Amino acid sequence: MKDEKNDGAKKAAPAPKSEQTRTLILETALRLFKERGYDKTTMRAIAQEAGVSVGNAYYYFSSKEHLVQGFYDRISTEHRQAIRPVLDRETGLEARFGGVLTAWLEVAEPYHEFATQFFRNAADPDSPLSPFSPESEATREAAVSVHREVLAGSRTKIPQELADTLPEVMWLSQMGLVLFWVYDRSEGSERTRRLALRGARLTARSIVLSRFRVMRPLVREIHGLFTDFLPGMARTAASRTAK
Repeated sequence: MKDEKNDGAKKAAPAPKSEQTRTLILETALRLFKERGYDKTTMRAIAQEAGVSVGNAYYYFSSKEHLVQGFYDRISTEHRQAIRPVLDRETGLEARFGGVLTAWLEVAEPYHEFATQFFRNAADPDSPLSPFSPESEATREAAVSVHREVLAGSRTKIPQELADTLPEVMWLSQMGLVLFWVYDRSEGSERTRRLALRGARLTARSIVLSRFRVMRPLVREIHGLFTDFLPGMARTAASRTAK
């Protein structure tokens, strides 16, 4: 009987009340974004629907934009969990990258209806919702680290001089896929899924070619183009150099 009690004690404890409240506010916000639209949903309405004070809502999320950052964090966490079977099983670069992309689509699909509303705001370079904003840096770095793992666990040999460059280029290609997905109205985002698999095949073949020295300057030039012209990439490169 004592062992049974000990086993019971090892079960996961309930989340702290503060975390429960934070989750409730986020869940309520996502529901209202879906029902009313992002622009028409206020923090006051979210607080009222969640049964908390407006001050309490602002305590956990200092603005409506930070609620969306919470949504990004959730998607990132769920995505990392979803890709584990693929990365643990596959060693082929195409299969690993394709699995990561399609897993993201699976995780994000329930939010497809109102993704366009987020994108309108995220497209503003000054918006904290931009994937290149300082507020998105942690989520952006977590996503890039996924692609580092994709490469590290692949049987494809990656040139050391491109070890930092390729994961960021792969993440940027994923951002292009996300943009296509936002506007894809095919059943179950079927066109985006086909694009993900074909893009993974093309990317894998391109990375294989990068083993040849003659191709490496081209890869670095593409990465340099993004770094110079995308503000978030420029800041990331600058902070890496400072270290």
